Amino acid sequence: MPTSHTSETPSASPSAAAVAEALAMPPAPKGEPAGERGSWRRGGASGSAAPPDGRPGRSTGRLGKVLRRPESIPAPLLCLTAMFLVQTGIALSKPLFGPLGVSGTTFLRLGFAAVILLAVTRPKLRDKRPRDLAAAALLGMASAGMTFLFAGAIDRLPMGTAATIEFLGPLAVALVFARRASHLLWALLAAAGVVLLTLLGEGDGGGSLDPVGLLYAFGAAACYAAYILFTDKVGAAFQGFQGLAVSMTVGALTLAPFGLGQAWDGLTAPGASPLGLLAAVAGVSLLLPVIPYALEMTALRRMPQRVFSVLVSLEPAVSALVGLVVLGQLLGVPQLAGIGCVVAASVGATLTGRR
Repeated sequence: MPTSHTSETPSASPSAAAVAEALAMPPAPKGEPAGERGSWRRGGASGSAAPPDGRPGRSTGRLGKVLRRPESIPAPLLCLTAMFLVQTGIALSKPLFGPLGVSGTTFLRLGFAAVILLAVTRPKLRDKRPRDLAAAALLGMASAGMTFLFAGAIDRLPMGTAATIEFLGPLAVALVFARRASHLLWALLAAAGVVLLTLLGEGDGGGSLDPVGLLYAFGAAACYAAYILFTDKVGAAFQGFQGLAVSMTVGALTLAPFGLGQAWDGLTAPGASPLGLLAAVAGVSLLLPVIPYALEMTALRRMPQRVFSVLVSLEPAVSALVGLVVLGQLLGVPQLAGIGCVVAASVGATLTGRR
């Protein structure tokens, strides 16, 4: 799947070129990610993700005229880089929960991401059917719920534990649409992983897991499943990242009643550094979702969908590793075993799915 291309601007960074390419790509085929956490495609075990234009040509958007495709970056590396950036963005969001609150941080992050994507993609909505706009709005609300609930989960649980429980959402969608009885085994394996995480897992302080944090994580998983279903529709109706820009805007507006006041209180608190806090939130917004999903979109155009789905199955393990490195969260044997069960279930469901 990896391909090599000659760049006419060797000084441009690979990440910048990948962002330009993804933002300028033609209409997404049905099922490609278009939501805030676009790292899963329903039915990820079938078909392949051929480039929409049928050939590895140059980017054609405004940014693509200046920045060309990365020279020789393997698509799996782009995908893994995107996952690490997503999880790093999540980890770096946690210190902001203190001054800005969970809802305030989430609202500002989605707001910054929406502004960036609207400015770059300039979505055209006049030719969209009401059902397409409704799907984008529902995707935005599902994304807002998923983002807020997951933030609440990582505020109370280790990142690896929260990410693994949240990952049950896409795994459940994949299993529901499965057509083989053998997938029941993968469902049971995932359930065993959840038991290990929730009943035998430990919190940051070595005690039992926070029940509120677990509720947040399972709520995020439900929103993740809903988001995937709407992503399938939005990805088919909108060009490039236009659907992401619209849904991100709706998500920010959805969280405004809950996060705007908390964010304002944090920014105007005595001794606060509003410019520093806003700069930190803006940086996190680039780490999640703008740059990672541009990289993923680029990878999806140049790699088989089955390979992509297997790589995405590693996300809970990546989250646990980033949590250890960035936040110093050391997981116990039961937690690592639970994460391993869910990862194995996802890989198994992908590899044994319909071809």
